[in-house]
Amino acid sequence: MSGVKLGVNVDHVATLREARGTLYSDPVVAALLCEYAGCDSIVIHLREDRRHIKERDVIFIKKAVKVPLNLEMSTCREIVDFACKITPDQATLVPEKRQELTTEGGLDLIKNYKKVKGVIRKLKKAGVRVSLFIDPFKKQIKAAKDLGADLIEINTGVFSLSTTPVSLRREIKKIKEAAKLGKNLGFFVAAGHGLDYENLKEIVKIKEIKELNIGHSIICRSIFIGIVPAVEEMISLIK
Repeated sequence: MSGVKLGVNVDHVATLREARGTLYSDPVVAALLCEYAGCDSIVIHLREDRRHIKERDVIFIKKAVKVPLNLEMSTCREIVDFACKITPDQATLVPEKRQELTTEGGLDLIKNYKKVKGVIRKLKKAGVRVSLFIDPFKKQIKAAKDLGADLIEINTGVFSLSTTPVSLRREIKKIKEAAKLGKNLGFFVAAGHGLDYENLKEIVKIKEIKELNIGHSIICRSIFIGIVPAVEEMISLIK
């Protein structure tokens, strides 16, 4: 049996809520159902524009679930201060643009080295483990090590959008090499972005990857079969 863990992102339950400005659907309930289904952690992204997850969601989910809470976040001072106050089990630093539909690419640690270093120091001082969401490039993984991150999450977005055998092989090779380097540098290696019930099969084969963080495809499937079966099905594919 595979030892790969599954983190479920429930952001898009909140997206449905915000579409009509109602009190439902509640991501807190979704998080509890995902935990019941057997996931290993809950992932939520508190964006600067609060387009889906709100502070109250973070607070209530942290209180409600027993599995670890992974808070995705930018390096914005307001968000960092909130994370230090709430102290999720893990903070994953990601890039963020107001106009993007979803996260586009990994965090550029070379370009943002000084800013990221300060944020990591602040989060770790508050007792929060820090993961960095980065593209599968060796220079980014080495920078993550220099910065003192606890974990890395490899961006599988380009792989997930690949439509030809050549591009798929190229992206898989990049991810494999990145995961191997990450493990050799002592990182717990996670991966995620754009993974679904079909394409994750290739990613699961990479033995250095120990966790997959998946949200959109699970929430989409849950519309038709329910969130517990959707999570259980994903777990069965992974394990």
